[in-house]
Amino acid sequence: MKDFRDLEIYQLSLEIGKKIYLITRTFPAEEKFGMSDQLRRAVASIGANIAEAFGRFHYRDKLVFLYNARGSIYETIHFVELGFAVGYIDQAKKDELLNELDKLSVKLNNFIRSIGKRGADNK
Repeated sequence: MKDFRDLEIYQLSLEIGKKIYLITRTFPAEEKFGMSDQLRRAVASIGANIAEAFGRFHYRDKLVFLYNARGSIYETIHFVELGFAVGYIDQAKKDELLNELDKLSVKLNNFIRSIGKRGADNK
């Protein structure tokens, strides 16, 4: 693998990010600097942290950024749930996003385990 863009977890984060950006365009104008901004920052942070992890040399450094990406997944889930609770996101879109975020979370956790194992093997 030559580039972080080859990682399935990065590609999934990018797809989810595009969907979130499109959804937040429909949020009320008063949410531009509120929930819309927070949701966009959270989802953008997932892919950004995966990319930054890829650029790190030491396994421990990589893991820090992958853990941050995992935290951003859960932050995104929170804002999707909140967006649904206040009526900005419909049930079908909420279900789709949560399903994709859960899938990404599992794949990211598997990737974290593989990085951790490689780091342990190189001691």
